[in-house]
Amino acid sequence: MPKGTSPYYQNESEGKCMDMLQLMKERHSVRQYKDKPIEQEKRAKIDRLISEINSESGLSMQAVYDEPNCFDSFMAHYGRFTNVSNYIAIVGAKNDQEKAGYYGEKLVLGCQELGLNTCWVAMSHGKTRAVIGKGQKLLIVIALGYGENQGVAHKSKDISEISRADVATDWFTKGMEAVCLAPTAVNQQKFMFELREGVVTAKAPRGICTKIDLGIAKYHFEAGSGHKVFTK
Repeated sequence: MPKGTSPYYQNESEGKCMDMLQLMKERHSVRQYKDKPIEQEKRAKIDRLISEINSESGLSMQAVYDEPNCFDSFMAHYGRFTNVSNYIAIVGAKNDQEKAGYYGEKLVLGCQELGLNTCWVAMSHGKTRAVIGKGQKLLIVIALGYGENQGVAHKSKDISEISRADVATDWFTKGMEAVCLAPTAVNQQKFMFELREGVVTAKAPRGICTKIDLGIAKYHFEAGSGHKVFTK
C-alpha cells in the first residue's frame, strides 16, 4: 500500500465511512463540461488538498485551471471530451502507478464533495502544462469541472468475482461494495481482494492501467470498510 493512510477510515466512526460510500455512489465519470470556471474558494481547497497529498505520497500532483488546449486535440475529441478547461496532472516515478491511483482517487472524491465532476483520462488528451522533473513522468490526468450532467453508474462485476474470504465479515463486505463503485479503465476491474486470517491483500495482473485501477480500488476499500489493505 502507498505510504500514508486515508483520513476517512482511521479512528473514524461507521457514519463517516457511510458518508464516503455515498460520495462514491454519487461520483461518476463525466466527459462533457459547462463553460463555467471553478470558483477561487474551491480552487484554494483543491490546491490545499493537493499539497497535503504530495507531502504524504511523494507524488507531484498539479492542478491546471482555465487551460482548454490539453483537451482540444484529436484524441480528446475522439474520447468525446468537450469544454474541459481544468485538469489534474499526476506526475511521479515510473513505478508510481498504484500510488497515483490511490491518491488520485482521494482527490477525486474530495472534488466530488466540492460539487465538481471528474474523469480519469489515460490517453485521450493532448499535451499538458505539467512540470515533469528528472526521473519523473506523467502518470495520468484527471479532467475536472462542472459537468453538463452527473454521468451514469458504471457496470460492475459481482463481489464474488473480485474477492475471496475465509470468513464472512460485515466490514469486508462493505469494503468490497465500495470497490465495486471504483472507476477502472473500460470497466475492466482486473483485481482480486482476499481476506485470510484477518489480513486483506489485493493484487492485479499486468495490463493497461491495471496498477492505477488497483490503487483506486484500494482507496475505495479502505475508505468504505475502515480497514487497511496490508499488502499488494
